[in-house]
Amino acid sequence: MLNQDEIGVFHRRDEGGGSAMTERVFPDRREAGKLLARALAHYAGREDVVVLGLPRGGVPVAAEVAQSLGAPLDVLIVRKLGAPGQEELAIGAIAEGGVRVLNREMVANLGLTRDDIDELARREERELRRRVQLYRGGGKPLPVADRTVIVIDDGVATGATMRAGLQTVRARGAALVVAAAPVGAADAVDALREDADEVVVLETPAWFHAVGQWYEDFGQTSDEEVQACLAAQGGGR
Repeated sequence: MLNQDEIGVFHRRDEGGGSAMTERVFPDRREAGKLLARALAHYAGREDVVVLGLPRGGVPVAAEVAQSLGAPLDVLIVRKLGAPGQEELAIGAIAEGGVRVLNREMVANLGLTRDDIDELARREERELRRRVQLYRGGGKPLPVADRTVIVIDDGVATGATMRAGLQTVRARGAALVVAAAPVGAADAVDALREDADEVVVLETPAWFHAVGQWYEDFGQTSDEEVQACLAAQGGGR
């Protein structure tokens, strides 16, 4: 039987057909959250810590971290801006409070205009408002001013979603901002340091295509699961 340190470690062969390399593949978001909590253990038991999960997939990860640290949990609602016709390709993100983050290089390469970006943002703002109402029911987000805020997602691909979240909590007056995820692309993770005081990412594989490749079970997280996570931790107020 695997011990806790061996959970989620598989062998993958490199793309050139060479020798196998040991890289961590997480069983699911919950198990990834438990492992991430270990790396954040220095924040355990502190009254100033707040954990924010990025819906939907970041919330089960964040719930495990919040439980382990004894910290309150809330959502930080951010919406990715997908390229027209390539929705999975993030060109930026929007977040609560009117924050908008763009990958200027990607926008230029795709030839997108300001009107194109505004239209994408309007579309995502509708879903952002829906989620705010669904997860909070008209309630206010947890206060973050003068607190240590840990923002968590299930992975970092382009980093646009996470950066929008980090900038949002910074604008709300957080004293210390921490970005955390189980896995991420190395260059995107490095870019997070522009917006975070600390970055904690367990794995930054040399070969990174998508977050889902580093999970055995990467099924879509439902709204109901997000609500259950918040209810269990007393969040979503």
